[in-house]
Amino acid sequence: MEGENQTDLSEFIIMGFSNLNNLQFLLFTIFFMIYLGTLGGNIFIILVTLANPQLHIPMYFFLRNLAFLDICYTTTNVPQMMVHLLLENKYISYGGCVTQLFAFLFFVGVECLLLAAMAYDRYIAICKPLSYSVIMNKALYIQLAASCWISGFLNSVVHTVLIFRLPFCGNNQINYFFCDIPPLLILSCGDTSVNELVLLIVGVFIGWAPFLGIILSYVCIISTILKIRSSEGRQKAFSTCASHLVVVLLYYGSSIFTYVRPISSYSLSKDQLVSVLYTVVTPMLNPIIYTLRNKDIRKALRTVGEKAAASKFQFS
Repeated sequence: MEGENQTDLSEFIIMGFSNLNNLQFLLFTIFFMIYLGTLGGNIFIILVTLANPQLHIPMYFFLRNLAFLDICYTTTNVPQMMVHLLLENKYISYGGCVTQLFAFLFFVGVECLLLAAMAYDRYIAICKPLSYSVIMNKALYIQLAASCWISGFLNSVVHTVLIFRLPFCGNNQINYFFCDIPPLLILSCGDTSVNELVLLIVGVFIGWAPFLGIILSYVCIISTILKIRSSEGRQKAFSTCASHLVVVLLYYGSSIFTYVRPISSYSLSKDQLVSVLYTVVTPMLNPIIYTLRNKDIRKALRTVGEKAAASKFQFS
């Protein structure tokens, strides 16, 4: 019977912000502007760091990966959310829901691990500067990035398979703005204990372990920075790490709150607001945080601008 119910369910209804009828167009406008800002800011980071040979170093290699991830996982749900804000038809096909969940979990998992790799890079750069070029060589940072992508893929496969083996008996209304684990577990009429257990176990490796690794890295980093006698040196060291630390706190705080806790404590109306923070707002803030506090990117931007101006002058 459960298998029949699950097979017969061909679509879901994404309720999203349907309770805010009078604010649909306003929300669409806000999310549209945020989405454009996210695309523009992250594409800007990728292009600027690729165009300047001086930024072809591990720190900016990881930053390009982060920018690409922000574009990808925002695109998995924000465009559809905007469409649903304008249309009365808020359906998503069963296959579409599977695809959206897989893509979202894939990119979110990669980002959790990538932020840890970025913290490790900063730890080596500040705590072991003389050995940095030897330790953080090209082979190592490519392997670190590849392991993040592979682990994120495996994480997504596990959760997607476990979620969609569950039966969904009749009710197909998802009280969320995209297909995610918490609302689908609540919607299922089957036993979700295995899913919850796997979610907590995997959450330790994808969420808590990298987060604790980042915290330990920054304890060592701050300890090393405080030993620097020059105030200018301390300021420079802090500026290279502060932006990353802000992103880590925003991202991990909201994602751990969403996934690494029992299903009985879920409150989708409140969780939806937290999800908006790390799926919509944080990807837009990342380029702002990294560029405003990053002298290298600002310098690279000036260089690109000067070259563009010089080229224009020559042709004129």
